[in-house]
Amino acid sequence: MARNPARRTELLDAATDLLAAVGARGLTFRGVDEQAGAPTGTTSNYFRTRDDLLRELCDHVFTRLTPDPEHVAERLDAPRTRDLETTLMHDLVARADADRAGHLALFELRMEASRHPELREVFTARFRANLEAITADHVDGGFPGGPDAARALYLAMTGLLFEHLTLPGLHGSSPDELAALVSALVARVVPED
Repeated sequence: MARNPARRTELLDAATDLLAAVGARGLTFRGVDEQAGAPTGTTSNYFRTRDDLLRELCDHVFTRLTPDPEHVAERLDAPRTRDLETTLMHDLVARADADRAGHLALFELRMEASRHPELREVFTARFRANLEAITADHVDGGFPGGPDAARALYLAMTGLLFEHLTLPGLHGSSPDELAALVSALVARVVPED
Protein backbone atom coordinates (compact mmCIF):
# COMPACT_ATOMS: atom_id res chain seq x y z
CA MET A 1 0.00 0.00 0.00
CA ALA A 2 1.33 3.45 -0.91
CA ARG A 3 2.65 5.60 1.94
CA ASN A 4 2.73 9.21 0.69
CA PRO A 5 0.65 11.06 3.36
CA ALA A 6 0.25 14.21 1.25
CA ARG A 7 -1.11 12.21 -1.70
CA ARG A 8 -3.41 10.26 0.63
CA THR A 9 -4.82 13.56 1.96
CA GLU A 10 -5.29 14.85 -1.60
CA LEU A 11 -7.22 11.71 -2.48
CA LEU A 12 -9.37 11.95 0.65
CA ASP A 13 -10.14 15.61 -0.09
CA ALA A 14 -11.04 14.68 -3.66
CA ALA A 15 -13.23 11.83 -2.36
CA THR A 16 -14.95 14.25 0.03
CA ASP A 17 -15.71 16.67 -2.77
CA LEU A 18 -16.86 13.86 -5.06
CA LEU A 19 -19.08 12.34 -2.38
CA ALA A 20 -20.72 15.73 -1.82
CA ALA A 21 -21.19 16.32 -5.54
CA VAL A 22 -22.51 12.96 -6.75
CA GLY A 23 -23.40 10.95 -3.65
CA ALA A 24 -22.13 7.62 -2.42
CA ARG A 25 -23.13 5.69 -5.54
CA GLY A 26 -20.80 7.87 -7.60
CA LEU A 27 -17.85 7.41 -5.26
CA THR A 28 -15.56 5.17 -7.30
CA PHE A 29 -11.79 4.83 -7.40
CA ARG A 30 -11.77 6.11 -10.98
CA GLY A 31 -13.96 9.06 -9.95
CA VAL A 32 -11.61 9.95 -7.10
CA ASP A 33 -8.61 9.69 -9.43
CA GLU A 34 -10.30 12.07 -11.87
CA GLN A 35 -11.40 14.49 -9.13
CA ALA A 36 -7.84 14.56 -7.75
CA GLY A 37 -6.26 14.88 -11.18
CA ALA A 38 -4.30 11.72 -10.44
CA PRO A 39 -3.36 8.92 -12.84
CA THR A 40 -5.88 6.10 -13.12
CA GLY A 41 -5.21 3.50 -10.45
CA THR A 42 -3.80 5.91 -7.87
CA THR A 43 -6.70 5.61 -5.42
CA SER A 44 -6.62 1.82 -5.56
CA ASN A 45 -2.94 1.98 -4.57
CA TYR A 46 -3.92 3.78 -1.35
CA PHE A 47 -7.17 2.00 -0.42
CA ARG A 48 -7.69 -1.74 -0.86
CA THR A 49 -11.49 -1.52 -1.11
CA ARG A 50 -14.20 1.09 -1.42
CA ASP A 51 -15.19 0.34 2.20
CA ASP A 52 -11.61 1.09 3.29
CA LEU A 53 -11.89 4.42 1.48
CA LEU A 54 -15.22 5.18 3.17
CA ARG A 55 -13.87 4.29 6.63
CA GLU A 56 -10.89 6.60 6.23
CA LEU A 57 -13.09 9.23 4.66
CA CYS A 58 -15.26 9.36 7.77
CA ASP A 59 -12.31 10.29 9.99
CA HIS A 60 -10.87 12.59 7.32
CA VAL A 61 -14.08 14.61 6.99
CA PHE A 62 -14.30 15.11 10.75
CA THR A 63 -10.68 16.28 10.76
CA ARG A 64 -11.28 18.55 7.78
CA LEU A 65 -14.26 20.17 9.53
CA THR A 66 -12.54 20.66 12.89
CA PRO A 67 -12.45 24.39 13.63
CA ASP A 68 -9.17 26.24 13.93
CA PRO A 69 -7.99 25.68 17.54
CA GLU A 70 -6.68 29.25 17.85
CA HIS A 71 -10.04 30.68 16.80
CA VAL A 72 -11.86 28.42 19.26
CA ALA A 73 -9.46 29.35 22.08
CA GLU A 74 -10.03 33.02 21.31
CA ARG A 75 -13.81 32.55 21.41
CA LEU A 76 -13.62 30.60 24.67
CA ASP A 77 -11.87 33.46 26.44
CA ALA A 78 -15.36 34.92 26.94
CA PRO A 79 -17.73 33.90 29.75
CA ARG A 80 -19.64 30.68 29.02
CA THR A 81 -23.08 32.10 28.42
CA ARG A 82 -25.97 31.51 26.06
CA ASP A 83 -24.69 34.48 24.06
CA LEU A 84 -21.34 32.75 23.56
CA GLU A 85 -23.14 29.54 22.58
CA THR A 86 -25.08 31.58 20.01
CA THR A 87 -21.83 32.98 18.63
CA LEU A 88 -20.37 29.47 18.38
CA MET A 89 -23.43 28.24 16.48
CA HIS A 90 -23.16 31.17 14.06
CA ASP A 91 -19.50 30.17 13.60
CA LEU A 92 -20.64 26.61 12.83
CA VAL A 93 -22.99 27.86 10.10
CA ALA A 94 -20.20 30.01 8.66
CA ARG A 95 -17.86 26.99 8.58
CA ALA A 96 -20.57 24.91 6.91
CA ASP A 97 -20.98 27.59 4.25
CA ALA A 98 -17.20 27.77 3.80
CA ASP A 99 -16.84 23.98 3.38
CA ARG A 100 -20.23 22.95 2.06
CA ALA A 101 -18.74 19.82 0.48
CA GLY A 102 -17.32 18.61 3.78
CA HIS A 103 -20.67 18.89 5.54
CA LEU A 104 -22.58 17.35 2.64
CA ALA A 105 -20.09 14.48 2.69
CA LEU A 106 -20.92 13.88 6.36
CA PHE A 107 -24.60 13.61 5.46
CA GLU A 108 -23.77 11.20 2.63
CA LEU A 109 -21.69 9.07 5.01
CA ARG A 110 -24.67 8.81 7.35
CA MET A 111 -26.84 7.63 4.48
CA GLU A 112 -24.22 5.11 3.39
CA ALA A 113 -24.11 3.76 6.95
CA SER A 114 -27.87 3.27 6.89
CA ARG A 115 -27.50 0.98 3.86
CA HIS A 116 -24.39 -0.96 4.88
CA PRO A 117 -24.33 -2.62 8.32
CA GLU A 118 -20.59 -3.29 8.03
CA LEU A 119 -19.95 0.47 7.86
CA ARG A 120 -22.70 1.45 10.31
CA GLU A 121 -20.76 0.29 13.36
CA VAL A 122 -17.63 2.22 12.37
CA PHE A 123 -19.53 5.39 11.44
CA THR A 124 -21.75 5.21 14.52
CA ALA A 125 -18.67 4.97 16.76
CA ARG A 126 -17.11 8.03 15.07
CA PHE A 127 -20.29 10.12 15.23
CA ARG A 128 -20.87 9.00 18.85
CA ALA A 129 -17.34 10.07 19.81
CA ASN A 130 -18.00 13.45 18.21
CA LEU A 131 -21.28 13.87 20.09
CA GLU A 132 -19.65 12.82 23.38
CA ALA A 133 -16.84 15.34 22.84
CA ILE A 134 -19.32 18.12 22.06
CA THR A 135 -21.37 17.25 25.14
CA ALA A 136 -18.28 17.12 27.36
CA ASP A 137 -17.01 20.44 26.01
CA HIS A 138 -20.39 22.01 26.75
CA VAL A 139 -20.69 20.59 30.26
CA ASP A 140 -17.03 20.81 31.31
CA GLY A 141 -16.79 24.25 29.75
CA GLY A 142 -19.52 25.52 32.06
CA PHE A 143 -22.12 26.39 29.43
CA PRO A 144 -25.68 26.59 30.74
CA GLY A 145 -28.05 23.67 30.34
CA GLY A 146 -25.96 20.59 30.99
CA PRO A 147 -25.73 17.50 28.78
CA ASP A 148 -29.38 17.54 27.69
CA ALA A 149 -29.02 21.06 26.26
CA ALA A 150 -25.79 20.08 24.51
CA ARG A 151 -27.42 17.05 22.86
CA ALA A 152 -30.57 18.97 21.91
CA LEU A 153 -28.46 21.76 20.40
CA TYR A 154 -26.44 19.18 18.46
CA LEU A 155 -29.61 17.64 17.04
CA ALA A 156 -31.18 21.00 16.24
CA MET A 157 -28.07 22.34 14.51
CA THR A 158 -27.59 19.09 12.57
CA GLY A 159 -31.13 19.42 11.24
CA LEU A 160 -30.72 23.10 10.49
CA LEU A 161 -27.45 22.53 8.62
CA PHE A 162 -28.95 19.64 6.68
CA GLU A 163 -31.82 21.81 5.47
CA HIS A 164 -29.64 24.88 4.90
CA LEU A 165 -27.09 22.99 2.80
CA THR A 166 -29.47 20.72 0.90
CA LEU A 167 -32.40 23.12 0.40
CA PRO A 168 -30.92 26.63 0.44
CA GLY A 169 -33.53 29.27 1.00
CA LEU A 170 -36.04 26.95 2.68
CA HIS A 171 -35.81 28.95 5.90
CA GLY A 172 -35.36 32.35 4.30
CA SER A 173 -33.41 33.70 1.43
CA SER A 174 -31.14 36.11 3.26
CA PRO A 175 -28.23 35.52 5.62
CA ASP A 176 -30.01 37.68 8.20
CA GLU A 177 -33.02 35.32 8.22
CA LEU A 178 -30.77 32.31 8.76
CA ALA A 179 -28.85 34.14 11.51
CA ALA A 180 -32.11 35.01 13.26
CA LEU A 181 -33.19 31.36 13.07
CA VAL A 182 -29.90 30.20 14.60
CA SER A 183 -30.23 32.72 17.42
CA ALA A 184 -33.85 31.70 18.08
CA LEU A 185 -32.90 28.03 18.09
CA VAL A 186 -30.15 28.56 20.68
CA ALA A 187 -32.50 30.68 22.80
CA ARG A 188 -35.05 27.84 22.81
CA VAL A 189 -32.56 25.08 23.62
CA VAL A 190 -29.99 26.66 25.94
CA PRO A 191 -31.34 28.14 29.17
CA GLU A 192 -30.41 31.62 30.27
CA ASP A 193 -27.22 31.97 32.27
